[in-house]
Amino acid sequence: MSESMTGPLERARSRLGDTKVFSSPRSRRRFLLHALVVAVLFVAATILVQRYLSFLTEPEALREFIRGYGILAPVVLVLLQAVQVVAAPVPGQVLAIVAGYLFGVWWGTLYNMLGVTIGSAVAFWLSRRFGRGYVETIVDDDALAWFDAVSDEYARPTLFLLFLVPGLPDDVICFAGGLTKVPLWQLVVIAVVGRAPAFFLVNVFGYLLGTRHFGAAFVVALVLVIASLFGYLYRERLLRLFGGE
Repeated sequence: MSESMTGPLERARSRLGDTKVFSSPRSRRRFLLHALVVAVLFVAATILVQRYLSFLTEPEALREFIRGYGILAPVVLVLLQAVQVVAAPVPGQVLAIVAGYLFGVWWGTLYNMLGVTIGSAVAFWLSRRFGRGYVETIVDDDALAWFDAVSDEYARPTLFLLFLVPGLPDDVICFAGGLTKVPLWQLVVIAVVGRAPAFFLVNVFGYLLGTRHFGAAFVVALVLVIASLFGYLYRERLLRLFGGE
């Protein structure tokens, strides 16, 4: 190797040799232990979801699963709804249908909104705590760029509109919304109030299915589908209306 190359290499080695990643051997061992625990938990959770929880995307099996917990069924529903906001292994709409079927319109809506409140708060906090780098591992780059087009001045009404329109990815909105300057408690209020109408209608749909009012259930489903298609097809126009560039 030529002398012109050995000089920079030696300087680089010298600088790296003086750099300490860990303050002590004990901190290094603690970091490696934590990393190992996180890796094991991640692998176990992945296997569990793939092998044993795939039925959660099937309304009939999910309904029987929740019903099997008896008096604890509402607690199970709330926890599942909270988890789906953060990890999205279970579609929130499926849970809302099951809630309406099992618990009726009002109680089903209440249990769903409790779960949504908890899950939204956790998602917003994770986004705020770990920053953009963490969110970029979850949210698609194009979707995140779409949110970047919204100015801080219009962040609140835009987020409310996005939560209000059924069919848009609520989990993505939560993680992207956490990157705004809107206070955490306001983000949670916006998410809950914006989501409430759609969740109420989906609970009504589930209740009508449970009571075998299939004609009325079809009308409610049609309204939800039309609203979802409208929100998806005109999402960019709605964004510009509320301050996006």
